[in-house]
Amino acid sequence: MAGVSLQCGDCGALLRSVEEAQQHAELTSHSNFAESTEPVLNLESDLHTKRTGHSEFVDKTSETVKPISLEVPKAAAEVGEAGSSSSQSEELIVPEVDKKILEELEAMGFPTARATRALHYSGNGSLEAAINWVVEHENDSDIDQMPMVPANTKIEAPKPSLTPEQLKAKQQELRIMALRKAEKEEEKRAREKIRQKLEEDKAERRRKLGLPPEDPSTAKPPPPVVEEKKPMLPIKPVTKVERMRECLRSLKQNHKEDDAKVKRAFQTLLTYLGNVVKSPDEEKFRKIRLSNQSFQERVGAVKGGIEFLELCGFEKIEGGEFLFLPRDKVDFPVLRSAGSELDSAIKNPFFGVL
Repeated sequence: MAGVSLQCGDCGALLRSVEEAQQHAELTSHSNFAESTEPVLNLESDLHTKRTGHSEFVDKTSETVKPISLEVPKAAAEVGEAGSSSSQSEELIVPEVDKKILEELEAMGFPTARATRALHYSGNGSLEAAINWVVEHENDSDIDQMPMVPANTKIEAPKPSLTPEQLKAKQQELRIMALRKAEKEEEKRAREKIRQKLEEDKAERRRKLGLPPEDPSTAKPPPPVVEEKKPMLPIKPVTKVERMRECLRSLKQNHKEDDAKVKRAFQTLLTYLGNVVKSPDEEKFRKIRLSNQSFQERVGAVKGGIEFLELCGFEKIEGGEFLFLPRDKVDFPVLRSAGSELDSAIKNPFFGVL
């Protein structure tokens, strides 16, 4: 006779099905089950229910007993298989980006992975947004790794909490606050230096007069020193760094009515130099086609942009069609100094104004 129940080897309980055995195992932690030919009793009362206290019952076991199935319920099995197959079938793919903007970024010397990553995380909206993203994340360790997203998953670009006008106003406010704080700290340091100098001069005079050193506890605090502000006189550039700074200052003065254009030119120049410093052996980073539309719009059309690159070592070749920096003329200290000047020009809202 086939098994009609499952018996728990730990407590002897008879169970009608695999489902009941699983529930029993979860409740008791018992795990020793075996098939049994002993049916589970199925008693029905001739009267109302057991709650009434009646004790007359009819044994219906022989009518309801069925051979037990040891297979896992189909529904549960299908769910498990579906979960495992879905996790296995899920794959990662390269996100779709604007091919036209991607080609423009590659023409400017950006690696495909970096350009794709910039477009994806900047919202895939514009060339300028992608370049700004590269400038802000150029020190990320994974900047040259191709981004991957789950297949059939649409990832929307995060929406800014502020409008562009509010964001610009907030950035300007933070820059002004930071500048004021830096000026106050500089004034404080200057006053401290003057105070120390006065104390040293005073101690030197007492020494020459043969007087004992003054007791600090009895000394009166000196009156506040007002530093005389002298007008700044133009200084003729004598070093390459000063020439670079003057070139950037002139560039901003020539386009003072268009701050966005100036900032875009500074960021693009910084990107070009950063690519050379990171990959000096890559010729594509050291060679720029002057007729490239993106280069012309961002740097070539800005008076002073090409001059700045020439100060960094770039030379015009092939009849002026290209700007080229020979590998043996890559001067890392000069390029890093140029990068520092550009970074300062970008972050300082008063650069070229005062």
